[in-house]
Amino acid sequence: MMHHYISGNRLKISGVLICMMLVITIIIWYPILNTENHKTLSVSFLDVGQGDAIFVTTPSGRQILIDGGKDNSVLHQLNDVMPFWDRSIDVVVATHPDADHIGGLVEVLKRYRVATFVYSGVEQDTQENNAILSLVLEKDIYSVAARRGQTYDFGDGVTMTILFPDREVRELESNAASVVARVDFGAHSFLLTGDAPKMIEEYLLSLGNDQLQSTVLKAGHHGSKTSSSPLFVGFVAPEYVVMSRGCNNRYGHPHEEVIAVLNNFEITTFDTCDDGRVTFTSDGQILQIEGFD
Repeated sequence: MMHHYISGNRLKISGVLICMMLVITIIIWYPILNTENHKTLSVSFLDVGQGDAIFVTTPSGRQILIDGGKDNSVLHQLNDVMPFWDRSIDVVVATHPDADHIGGLVEVLKRYRVATFVYSGVEQDTQENNAILSLVLEKDIYSVAARRGQTYDFGDGVTMTILFPDREVRELESNAASVVARVDFGAHSFLLTGDAPKMIEEYLLSLGNDQLQSTVLKAGHHGSKTSSSPLFVGFVAPEYVVMSRGCNNRYGHPHEEVIAVLNNFEITTFDTCDDGRVTFTSDGQILQIEGFD
């Protein structure tokens, strides 16, 4: 009887060890196989309520987070779009230090290994902004003030180009100092404008519109009438516009003027309030929207 009991235990232990080895093998090989089989760019406009958070994954697995919403909602969204074992992000961009764009970045910087932090350079003495600056120093994260002309090459033909600011913006109004960036991959591009107001849109047009035309435009300032001028939208000429905003927000976003502009141009529009997380994927030629036909 004792012999059979010991043999049974050995079998159980062997089974547990085999299962553990199988799990370890999957963890090691899944990222490699997943990268090889999915040579696509993914751009997700995360559903973080009244705020902005955009997560980009390149074909080679590089990751960019642009803004983090106002609270920890971004953590739940990241859990959905990142592998469960992944706790690193290559680049985090804070377009400007308003709470609805950087509030969630405090916990992101605490919980994830961030290689590069890009910021506008505008000064704002708030709890959220001070916490982020402290974490960047504490964790020795490489930080750089965004400047027009900077290009981040993520390999596989994916680049992120900074279009604004083009100068020191330390004392500029926060929204007007927003980092404006364009992500390019093959035939498609994504223009991400933070809360940049119409005067910045017009200024960008004065610098030349060759870098503005994009497949997807994130509507400035959550669809506020302070952004998305007809002239700007016309030159960008997007096929799709995404408005990142909370339901029943007290600002009345999106404003009817903006909706009218987009309707006049017959642009397909998505809204994180109505549609939840909106994800675009592309192999460089074909652009698809997850969950939408």
